[in-house]
Amino acid sequence: MACVLLLSRLLPFSHRLTRTSICLLSLFLSYLCYCALFPVGTVMHRSGDAPPSCQLVPADGAKRRLQKSSLSCVLQLEARPSSAEVQPREKKPEQRASSSSFSSSSSHLLAVRSDTPSPLMGNSKFGNKKLPNAIIVGVKKGGTRAVLEFIRIHPDVRAAGTETHFFDRNYDRGLEWYRGLMPRTLESQITMEKTPSYFVTKETPRRISAMSQNTKLIVVVRDPVTRAISDYTQTLSKTPDLPTFQELAFRNQCLGIVDTSWNAIRIGLYALHLENWLRYFPLAQIHFVSGERLITDPAGELARVQDFLGLKRIVTDKHFYFNRTKGFPCLKKPESSGSPRCLGKSKGRTHVQIDRDAIEQLRDFYRPYNVKFYEMVGHDFKWD
Repeated sequence: MACVLLLSRLLPFSHRLTRTSICLLSLFLSYLCYCALFPVGTVMHRSGDAPPSCQLVPADGAKRRLQKSSLSCVLQLEARPSSAEVQPREKKPEQRASSSSFSSSSSHLLAVRSDTPSPLMGNSKFGNKKLPNAIIVGVKKGGTRAVLEFIRIHPDVRAAGTETHFFDRNYDRGLEWYRGLMPRTLESQITMEKTPSYFVTKETPRRISAMSQNTKLIVVVRDPVTRAISDYTQTLSKTPDLPTFQELAFRNQCLGIVDTSWNAIRIGLYALHLENWLRYFPLAQIHFVSGERLITDPAGELARVQDFLGLKRIVTDKHFYFNRTKGFPCLKKPESSGSPRCLGKSKGRTHVQIDRDAIEQLRDFYRPYNVKFYEMVGHDFKWD
């Protein structure tokens, strides 16, 4: 209307215009102004095309515009009518390119929003990373490494090569971190790991039970006196200035008072540690391997381990030979290997010589604990 009034002042024939003519002229000028301000393409785009805010523009501008309008793009994509409702229309080449770019960007946005399986899950061809079905939980210097190396030659067993220390040192990292340390296994295979310090860590039974109450547990035990000397020998090899064994083992050797705060002594109190485990697991779910028989009859001990795990007895005496130099059984060389598989240099060390009186004092100290342990597990390991 303002434009019409202005025009009436400027044009010489404006005084001849009727009221109706002025109204029509006003509507026409208003339409021209509207078209100038709002181009048709921004208002009346086809429902099958991508909104302009979702189309790609050159260089960095494209990224900024997509980021600002990503949510609206996704919503409009989801709200599009199905092919059954609207027949597709042939697009011009430039329209197909724009639509393809938008479709690719929207698919990416939807993929980010959706829940995707963890990469640790793997696939059926190569197997999945699973939480362990069985764990060798102890004990240190009892023969845990030998049991793991012997049982893992079974085709239905896959095991983590290193000690994970998840349930005693790395529990705050979470189960998915723990799962990531496991090897890939098929559905028919058992996943295992071994960390000997688990048996003497108070929180471990509860934590493993929280993961799975069906986890099978293996404990490799050994004469606690011999085990303590072996433990000391290993530590001495790393710390040459270590005090003598007697100094660490006794508070007062003359009175026969043993220092149970020393870890090498405390580990051998098997009955006390087992009481903690039996609060969370039935005895039938725990298998005890004799560290002594593992040396003299490895095939027999492995047969019982395989039975406990529900495996076919594939690991037999044909897999072992006795290495006289190490004083320990080794695995015979596989057909694909040029040498036998023996445990490392840290296994089978010559023990430090300990005074005979000190050994007898320790045997007297451990005797009542050993007897209680025999009663709890229903087996006499004959450590006396």
